[in-house]
Amino acid sequence: MITALADTKNLLSDLIKRYSSQVDHLAIRLESAEGTDILLRGNKIETLSEGISLGGQVRACYKGGWGFASFNQLATLADRIEEAIAAARIVGCDETILAPVTPIQDICTLPLTGTDPRQISLARKKALCQYYGEILRSVDPKIATISVRYGDSAQRIVLATSEGTLIEQSWVDIEMRFAATARDGETVQTGRETIGSRKAYEDLEGLDEQVHQAALRSVHSLSLPPVKGNTYTVVIDPILTGLFVHESFGHLSEADMAYENPDLLEVMSLGRQFGPSELQIFDGAAIPEHRGSYFYDDEGVAATTTQLITDGVLTGRLHSRETAGKLGETPTGNARCLNYHYPPIVRMTNTWIERGKTPVQDLFNDIQEGVYARNWLGGMTNGEMFTFTAGEAWMIRNGKIAEPVRDVTLSGNAFKTLADIEAIGDDFYWDESGGCGKGGQSGLAVGCGGPSLRIRDVVVGGEAIEE
Repeated sequence: MITALADTKNLLSDLIKRYSSQVDHLAIRLESAEGTDILLRGNKIETLSEGISLGGQVRACYKGGWGFASFNQLATLADRIEEAIAAARIVGCDETILAPVTPIQDICTLPLTGTDPRQISLARKKALCQYYGEILRSVDPKIATISVRYGDSAQRIVLATSEGTLIEQSWVDIEMRFAATARDGETVQTGRETIGSRKAYEDLEGLDEQVHQAALRSVHSLSLPPVKGNTYTVVIDPILTGLFVHESFGHLSEADMAYENPDLLEVMSLGRQFGPSELQIFDGAAIPEHRGSYFYDDEGVAATTTQLITDGVLTGRLHSRETAGKLGETPTGNARCLNYHYPPIVRMTNTWIERGKTPVQDLFNDIQEGVYARNWLGGMTNGEMFTFTAGEAWMIRNGKIAEPVRDVTLSGNAFKTLADIEAIGDDFYWDESGGCGKGGQSGLAVGCGGPSLRIRDVVVGGEAIEE
């Protein structure tokens, strides 16, 4: 559908001109994608497929009401535009408020640093999955089940709007997920690893040690004592910090959550102190070479970097054009959709806590009894409340890392936990394993990062919550 791009762009421009007078805003987004999906479970390849998808979406806004239509055949585009316009005119009864943007005409590609996965044969990708599967199985006879999942996707987007924006943008995304479950009687433990990249197929090769360690963790955890539930001072590693800032705080920074919920908008009022003076939190797609990076969002707004918390104070939030318009703020380029079946909504991109000044070893000082938690196994959030399960954990005794423990869950209130940060480490790590879910759109690529943190009064205990 997007092979004859010049003709396609001319068609979009003509249709936009023909129909834009009937609505306040009109956008057409075309998408072509090709990808691979492989699932190895146990000794069996359950999924082995390569596919191409072609489609698009139409969004129309009239008097504040939105109409949406998706399609797979370009020949039906005019009909879909009329459907979206009709829907918008039925529900529109207020005022269309979209933050103004400068129309953009551009062609851009997120550059690869190595081999495009489309140049790798399906047989070679399958062999890689089987190779990692054998590593997982070979660690110990107590490994009961294993799984390896490989996925890649190359997408090309063409976006045209009634303001005059016409953008062509393309990128490649790849990911592998590994899991090993060990069993000893009724005790079951799981180790996981996820690796993602928008840079090169080579990033998924040579992962023998990470894969081996995932299986080893599941086996070692079988013989560990469960943690004693209590409230502890906790030190978390950068991977858990990235998960925490994304799940617990990042979603609360998405402005559609706030303007639809007056109570949350009051809580998330700009200028409010949320953490210590050294706490800096950012989100942005403008930084290159991460899984949440791009040049323009799915409304055609240029990618930015937004500082959400400055010196512990809430100073920003993430916007679409509509949320920015309704709250009188500036669009941040955070309107994203998983694919053409869904309309863009406010989503995170790459979210991180900036590194601090405390040497990591000093984070443990003076903790008489606490918990050190690394990596993540799974978790859940509900508004401002969170519960995460650590992939590995140790007790801290008299300022030193002591015996390992299992079934460590960390629970709390996001705002209170930010306020309870006692120290921010001088280390930093980007976790590219993120696949974010919101509004029925699960698996959107994001990046998370941060340093190690020391947090007081964290509730620890309970049963493990898996992803």
